[in-house]
Parts: sequence; C-alpha cells; structure tokens
Amino acid sequence: MTKGEETKQFIIEKAAPIFNTKGIAATSMSDIMEATKLSKGSMYVHFENKDVLACAAVDHNMKILSTKLQAQLSQGKSAKEQLLAYIDFFSNPLNPPVSGGCPLLNFGTEADDTNPIVKEKVNTGIKRGQELLSAIIEKGIADGEFNPKWKGSEFATVLFAMLEGGHLMSRMSGNNDNMKTIEETLKKIISENSI
Repeated sequence: MTKGEETKQFIIEKAAPIFNTKGIAATSMSDIMEATKLSKGSMYVHFENKDVLACAAVDHNMKILSTKLQAQLSQGKSAKEQLLAYIDFFSNPLNPPVSGGCPLLNFGTEADDTNPIVKEKVNTGIKRGQELLSAIIEKGIADGEFNPKWKGSEFATVLFAMLEGGHLMSRMSGNNDNMKTIEETLKKIISENSI
C-alpha cells in the first residue's frame, strides 16, 4: 500500500464504527476528523464527500461481518453445525460482532428511502446471506443430514428475517429475551428437519 492508500484505509477503519453506530445522516465529517485527528483538507483528498466515505464505511462494516461469520461457520464440521453456528453468531445483539450492531439492519433501515447506493449494497448483503444459508441446507440434504423435502431457500428467508427482527427487538428492549425465543425456535426447526 502507498502512504495515500494507508491513510484512506485508516480513515475508513475509523469512520466505519461511527457510521454504523450513529447512522449516515447523523455522522458529520467533524466526527470523522475528530476520530482520525486529520484535517478537513486531508479528508477531502481521499474522499470527495461524506456519501463516498459512507459507502466505503458500509462496505468495510459488511466485510468485517462477513469475515467474522465465515470464521465461525468454518468451525462447523457438518451442515447442521454450520446452521447452528450461524444462529449462535447472531444470538447476542447487545454484544454484536460488528461495533454498533448489524450493519445490514442499521444501514438498511436508514437507506431504504434515502440512499439508493447503500440500499443496493445492503440488498446484496441480504441476498448473499440467504444464498449462504440455502447452500448450507442444500449441502446438508445432499449429505443426508436433513430431510430431502425441506425447502432450504424458504427456511433461509425465515431464519434471516427472524434473526434480523430479533436483533432489532433486542436492541430496542435492551435485553436478549426475544432473541433467545427466536434462537430456540430456529434450532427446533433445524432439529425437526434433521435425519
């Protein structure tokens, strides 16, 4: 990396948790300048405006989420273990894997009507999550772990939506009680479809 690329990456790494915690609209370039200790001029050398930096921060947060999730899933030796690991990964919204909470939920809620670029990034992340879950289930069916009649893509949608909804409920209530109920329900469905 060149010095300029290092500085740009440094700005993204410092800005990402701020955007994920405060939101794009509520985050100012002054917030980023304070976190990086860089001048306004230095900021604008690397990023044309706040929206460009915000998009880079969204990508960074989603990459962190994906990397940590893949590390957790890689520990599962079977499809069932991987599905359970996926649920466990998201089971504590009050101590999320990415600073500020789930970036898909945070940025998606804010960008659905205001930022088509971020909306598309989040939508792509959602689709990838569903495809990942569906592929795990299909592999489990092929390996004889799961009922061959189990519709993997449908359960992937339900699992994804329930975890995201549980994340929102837990963050709003300040406790994980709702998420525990969701976690138990999802694991029961997996068990019922296991051979």
